Amino acid sequence: MSTTLESIPPFKYPRAYTFPAFFSLQPNSTTRQNQMNQWSDLIQSWCRHHRMFKLSLAEAVASPLFYNSKLHKQLNLADARTVLDWMAKGSEEGGGGKRAEWIDGANKSTAWIWWKRPEEWAGIMVDWVESTGQKNIVLTVYELLEGEATTSQEWHGMDVDVMLRSLNVLVKQGKAQVFGSEGQEGVKFF
Repeated sequence: MSTTLESIPPFKYPRAYTFPAFFSLQPNSTTRQNQMNQWSDLIQSWCRHHRMFKLSLAEAVASPLFYNSKLHKQLNLADARTVLDWMAKGSEEGGGGKRAEWIDGANKSTAWIWWKRPEEWAGIMVDWVESTGQKNIVLTVYELLEGEATTSQEWHGMDVDVMLRSLNVLVKQGKAQVFGSEGQEGVKFF
């Protein structure tokens, strides 16, 4: 069963999205910290709702994510980049818990949005493997992403790069082995 745009319920914006000040980064450090947390939650929720793993800032600032058409208010590109920079920092660095990661380095135009980090996806996959008796069975990455057995799983249809990063977490933990060439990877869970 594939999801169509018509079957996706509308996204529910948080209350802060209705306040004009939300779209201007606040100078007070306490207020800004709260604002950054709210933007981080909104971005993660938006991406999760739309099953997005990569966010292009150029496209996003023109979308309803960063532009409230009812208020005619928009978070500009520089401020959106500041929010994602904050999301990319760890909590110990005064940031958003590494919920974003720049894909293109210093360019900072496209980012992974980790509404679930690769470590979290890895844990979910291990639980699925154990509950379905898939240990010591070779599966293709394509089967994990698009197969009938995974249609009810949250990772079904995810970006292949996110899947591979998640599987690499399991490889480092000694819980899986990934092999094969690009586009034809297989995985065996232990």
